[in-house]
Amino acid sequence: MFDFQQGEILLFDKPYTWTSFDLVKKVRNLVRVKKVGHAGTLDPLATGLMILCTGAKTKSIEALTGMDKTYTGKFRLGMSTPSYDLETEADAHFPIEGLEEQAIRHAAAALTGNLQQLPPAHSAIKVGGKRLYKDARKGIAVKLEPRPVQVHQFEITEIKLPEVSFLVSCSKGTYIRSLVHDLGKSLGNG
Repeated sequence: MFDFQQGEILLFDKPYTWTSFDLVKKVRNLVRVKKVGHAGTLDPLATGLMILCTGAKTKSIEALTGMDKTYTGKFRLGMSTPSYDLETEADAHFPIEGLEEQAIRHAAAALTGNLQQLPPAHSAIKVGGKRLYKDARKGIAVKLEPRPVQVHQFEITEIKLPEVSFLVSCSKGTYIRSLVHDLGKSLGNG
């Protein structure tokens, strides 16, 4: 039915706390094929679609990673963390009283188009041959450079303060954590 050596494109819902490599390793062991790769990294604390390719289909990975992506999720206003997610404890708290729905929607709309985005310090980007999160977890600061990304849509789908649900359509390389962090900053909130 499947020919993993010739190549297959497989879709998975990556489990919470698994790294992208954890999923690749599991599939490699299950299908007994050496060549297995993924078309884009998801953070360990994110769940969602991961596309894996086996065998000769690994040559398709570059085309798949270059495609636009759509994300849904929730963020919480009123606090911030150094990692921009649940990996680290809150380092600041902000009042949410007085935050208006229109201001939240306006802040999201302002973060669309061609942007220069700073990746989070707790990301898998390599700087000087090392993954950023390795230094960040040791408390070592690394100078980050903004990267060009394109956010086609940043829609607020529901507001139940302190939680806000969203849908984002964007180019490859966009960090949703950074986008949400920037939204919080623009509101004077975490």
